[in-house]
Amino acid sequence: MKMTRATAADIESPYAWARLVVALALMTIGASGMYVFTVVLPAVQADFAVGRSEASLPYTLTMIGFGLGGVLMGRLSDRFGVMFPVILGAFGLGAGYVAAGMSQSILQFSLAQGILIGMLGTSATFAPLVADTTLWFKGRRGIAVAICISGNYLGGALWPPLVQYFVDSVGWRQTYINTGLICIATMLPLALFLRRRPPVPDAPSAAAAGAMHGAERPLGFSPGVLQALLCIAGVACCVAMSMPQVHIVAYCSDLGYGAARGAEMLSAMLAFGIASRLLSGWISDFIGGLRTLLLGSILQGIALLLFLPYDGYVSLFVVSALFGFFQGGLVPSYTLIVREYFTPREAGARVGTVMMATLFGMALGGWMSGAIFDFTGSYRAAFLNGIAWNLLNISIVLLLLYRARRPTVPALLAA
Repeated sequence: MKMTRATAADIESPYAWARLVVALALMTIGASGMYVFTVVLPAVQADFAVGRSEASLPYTLTMIGFGLGGVLMGRLSDRFGVMFPVILGAFGLGAGYVAAGMSQSILQFSLAQGILIGMLGTSATFAPLVADTTLWFKGRRGIAVAICISGNYLGGALWPPLVQYFVDSVGWRQTYINTGLICIATMLPLALFLRRRPPVPDAPSAAAAGAMHGAERPLGFSPGVLQALLCIAGVACCVAMSMPQVHIVAYCSDLGYGAARGAEMLSAMLAFGIASRLLSGWISDFIGGLRTLLLGSILQGIALLLFLPYDGYVSLFVVSALFGFFQGGLVPSYTLIVREYFTPREAGARVGTVMMATLFGMALGGWMSGAIFDFTGSYRAAFLNGIAWNLLNISIVLLLLYRARRPTVPALLAA
């Protein structure tokens, strides 16, 4: 199929906004790979007769696969356009859900989650779509990225109650198989709308071009060091983020509220995350990605602290909603920071690498929280662990902001 190249006149055009809506829909569908398992975790644990940490392994492998796949899909998007990885992702999700639903052991289930659903499926509907969106917007890039990446949380708000309903009705295995068929049927036609390639970025100024190639140093660091710091920060903030997101259903079951109430809390958490991402995107167009990241990290730490004293049904529901509202803008901020300090010609690969780090953080935090629960018999220590990782994230962001304010550090302007 012929793929045409858009022009600078198409930036922030009606087509760009329509394309953004399609990207939002694709990310919402693809987000199932992150959230369906959190709902079926108790059922999978019971079916395969394993411990909580072993039952958390599929989620960990999904996030690792998601992260590695993000780099791969980002590179494919840079080279061939975003339509190709999205089509690949549709078949990856479809095959993954069917294979997981038919698995006979926790190992088979975990491999289907990690390789097919994570690496070849959901990854295609995250970093490539976000990176592609940054190339279609300029003055409103922050809010556009926020809208696109809100699909991840919109999926988190829609999928858990829907999946829980069908798990109660037909069981988790048939639910998985049906989900795979839905992904293929909806994603393939949507992918065709993305066949146009984004406009070629404007050539940067001589100073900016030199900085992008290492003649000058963004924030006083080499590009590699800056990317490494962003990756460490991404791991840290998402280890903290994963504790409530991955284990809230199991936590509610342990407290006696039931998996269905936990799914409702997860849905509310991620629904408020959508509002947070949109608000953060609007704010970031005024204060930039780094300051928005700091604000979100501080608020996430406050919300994690609130989980310690409050475990009543109503109070836990409120804290879950606050957690979603406080931390929703964190991940989009990394995308904006990458676009502020790196060349747009590497958008897919750079964004994919940083997103990989955030997903590794989700993977590590999801497993770590289960392991801490198995060791201590409660989630209190897991919440404290998340708070410690959140403090590491805040420290790195403060360092980057300090370097950004130094007058001797050249500003790196991405076209």
